[in-house]
Amino acid sequence: MDLNNIPKIKNTDSGNFFLLSGPCAIEGEEMALRIAEHIVTVTDRLKIPYVFKGSFKKANRSRVDSFTGIGDEKALKILRKVSETFDIPTVTDIHTNEDAAMAAQYVDVLQIPAFLVRQTDLVVAAAETGRTVNLKKGQFMSPESMKHAVQKVLDSNNEKVMVTDRGTMFGYQDMIVDFRGIPTMKQFATTVLDVTHSLQQPNQVAGVTGGRPDMIETIARAGIATGVDGIFIETHFDPANAKSDGANMLHLDYFEGLMEKLSAIRATINAF
Repeated sequence: MDLNNIPKIKNTDSGNFFLLSGPCAIEGEEMALRIAEHIVTVTDRLKIPYVFKGSFKKANRSRVDSFTGIGDEKALKILRKVSETFDIPTVTDIHTNEDAAMAAQYVDVLQIPAFLVRQTDLVVAAAETGRTVNLKKGQFMSPESMKHAVQKVLDSNNEKVMVTDRGTMFGYQDMIVDFRGIPTMKQFATTVLDVTHSLQQPNQVAGVTGGRPDMIETIARAGIATGVDGIFIETHFDPANAKSDGANMLHLDYFEGLMEKLSAIRATINAF
């Protein structure tokens, strides 16, 4: 996939990895703009092609009382404002066929959650909007099987597709990243490593997903070393009080330092 097909994306000729990053969920306008401003400042300096990520709603929740969103249209309008304010593209998750057409009016990339990537109608609905489609690899799927999900997008006359590894279930309450899958999936499509979701610890007794944010740098560095095209990292200025996935998000204070290290690794890899 040619990154230049994503509207407003910059620095595509830098040779650096590209980045999908932002909060797990849109909690409000001020927080979204605050996070985006910081990331834009860093990615512009380091010449990292950047797409702002924020879920307009969270449908895959452990408990019925978990935060799901501030309202669909309200959150999507905030994503549009982020895009217009900083002149950057945006990506959000969709969960139903109806979501595809609605979200496509506000964002540049539609993301299919890992739990839903085998839902043919949903994948086709996303593809038919003409937007770039990011397919999350199911935690239960092999890297090889993702070629069929990619083909569904291609068969819908949309070549703007990428795949994202977000870890594989290891027992009931942990995730692992099998880095052998990166070169495999790169044969099918542009490939991204979702660092923070790969460090989730799901199915906890309390009904709130845990995580290992202390391993973010380790997994991210390994991903760059194995040749991923892009990195996906959720970040927040107050992860402990974030309304979704705070247990595995990167604190915004550590974002710049990590991007500097990853950019240096990428420059070294490019020399070979």
